[in-house]
Amino acid sequence: MSLVAEIAALKAERKAIILAHNYTVGEVQDIADFTGDSLELSRKAAECHAPVIVFCGVRFMAETAKILSPEAIVLHPAPDAGCPMADMADPADVRAWRDAHPGALIVAYVNTTAATKTAVDICCTSGNAERVIASIPPDREIMFLPDANLGANISKKLGRKMHLWPGCCPTHNAIAPERIAAARAAHPGAVVIIHPECPPATVDAADEALSTGGMLKFARESKATSFIVATEEGILHRLRKENPDKEFYPLAPSPRCPNMKKLSLENIRDSLRDLSPQVELDAETIRLARAPIDRMLAL
Repeated sequence: MSLVAEIAALKAERKAIILAHNYTVGEVQDIADFTGDSLELSRKAAECHAPVIVFCGVRFMAETAKILSPEAIVLHPAPDAGCPMADMADPADVRAWRDAHPGALIVAYVNTTAATKTAVDICCTSGNAERVIASIPPDREIMFLPDANLGANISKKLGRKMHLWPGCCPTHNAIAPERIAAARAAHPGAVVIIHPECPPATVDAADEALSTGGMLKFARESKATSFIVATEEGILHRLRKENPDKEFYPLAPSPRCPNMKKLSLENIRDSLRDLSPQVELDAETIRLARAPIDRMLAL
């Protein structure tokens, strides 16, 4: 029996759903029930009410699925697939900053650990961050964490001053403007779409700054037929699959998140077979971490 067939049989036996982030490898995306960004997938899990959720992404994403579906068994097939950026905002440090800035509001990118979410006021995604920030009274002091690049790009676009936590996604932070210029020279006329986790100078060199979901929508609706994609290379699989009549070019070298690539058909099969490793969060962490997510969703 092939690995794909084994997974299908185990999935049926467990009444499970498989969720895969846009940055996982193509073969993982192809066997998933739903593919998307981290929050989109967690919301899908909550809507489906499946007893078993296999989350193919990095650790904080699986934690978010558990927060939104606490009654489900949430499996994270690659427990060593963490997120360096999420780990840059330690909850104790966040609470210490709050103590030093009474009255300030802490906005957390959803790319944070469950423990850190318990210490913040409201969450955001790369797709709705502008809306979240714009909803906050202009005289309110804001700390944006953990991604300083995303925060700086929003601050510049909205003209809103914010304290920025000194964190970043190593994969996106390494994308320099020179790589955009080189890609344009190699593919004249292609539209450059970029993720706002990249440094502001690099974002300025692109045509459109979009979340992964925004990139998929833009490519689908755009009249352009060729695109340079300045984000993690995993999304190229879905872009090409959904738009076979269009061309998508990665940067050189192609941005690659080593943690996203730890998800494989083998560890998905093993996780379903053994119902392990499971994401475990205590009830109080779930309660406190869900509050900033719910505040975001209420917008």
